[in-house]
Amino acid sequence: MTTTEHDPRGPLAGVRVVELAGIGPGPFAAMLLADLGADVVRVDRPGGPGLGIDPAYDLTNRNKRSVVVDLKAEGGAATVLDLVERADVLIEGYRPGVAERLGVGPDAALARNPRLVYGRMTGWGQEGPLAERAGHDIAYIALTGTLSMIGRPDEPPTVPANLVGDYAGGSLYLVVGVLAALQHARTPGGRGQVVDAAIVDGSAHLAMMIHGMLGAGGWQDRRGSNLLDGGCPFYGTYETADGQYMAVGALEQRFYEEFVRLLGLGDAAPDRGDIARWEELRTAVAARFLTRTRAEWTEVFEGTDACVAPVLSLREAPGHPHLAARSTFVEHEGLTQPAPAPRFSATPVSVRRGPARPGADTEAVAADWDVPGLTG
Repeated sequence: MTTTEHDPRGPLAGVRVVELAGIGPGPFAAMLLADLGADVVRVDRPGGPGLGIDPAYDLTNRNKRSVVVDLKAEGGAATVLDLVERADVLIEGYRPGVAERLGVGPDAALARNPRLVYGRMTGWGQEGPLAERAGHDIAYIALTGTLSMIGRPDEPPTVPANLVGDYAGGSLYLVVGVLAALQHARTPGGRGQVVDAAIVDGSAHLAMMIHGMLGAGGWQDRRGSNLLDGGCPFYGTYETADGQYMAVGALEQRFYEEFVRLLGLGDAAPDRGDIARWEELRTAVAARFLTRTRAEWTEVFEGTDACVAPVLSLREAPGHPHLAARSTFVEHEGLTQPAPAPRFSATPVSVRRGPARPGADTEAVAADWDVPGLTG
């Protein structure tokens, strides 16, 4: 594709993606590709995914189109392979072997389209003792040691929703792999291949810096005892007078000095370099934060380099002046949602259409992709 000086379709305009409907990290990865401009066609199954979520509110299906194909019915696999033949990427999140049994596994797909990037999203990966086992985000991050780092030392590990495993360790790594493989497939002599994106691999990889610190003796292998896991009194959260919270990240000395000055501790603060006095320092900081409300402390630290911010809720965040100025959140068809990220100067991205309704785009896709069997 020849890119104009300002192409509003996104950097992946012209890339075709087939997504075999699933839940969790697969759909999110496909949404990322769609946000970046790819033509993502989601192949939904009759009856939907079975989670009971109203498709109109499933934001991970924005910027996509949907067709319905019964892969278990006669001719279902052949219809999907007709789409695959015209695609650049396929994404599936079945357990190992399921796509093969349905007739749309890598061998069948690459036979039809040798330059296809076949993206596989699983928790445990395509091989290994646990590959056939069921699982969810919490189990994957538990096994890799990632979950053990999150939370207070005297409490059970804190569950970080499904952000660390499914989306950070899963979706993002699948997208990186797919784009890298797509680049290879389009180089002279390049070819298609399978991308095995396992959440256990990605979640382990995310802790790379921590493993380095652990090896160097700069990280204790227990949560709530280190610089970045809440163990440090100048890197954490504190309750305010109104039951809200402020987040503190005053790591560098010059930022810390401004922090304690504005907090009202000044020279009375215990030496931050003396780890034995960290609990004393934490108690002093906590006591100060309890003297004012979140709004009052926000005003105190506004416009400073103390590295302090209010902890906002999901509903509060879109209204923050900085996020509003950047349009970090957008409203589309009445739904407030995070805007596509990152941003591009020549090929800007946007929310072009709301969540795809199952089967709503069958006729349009059949015409655009020249697959008349979709409507047969």
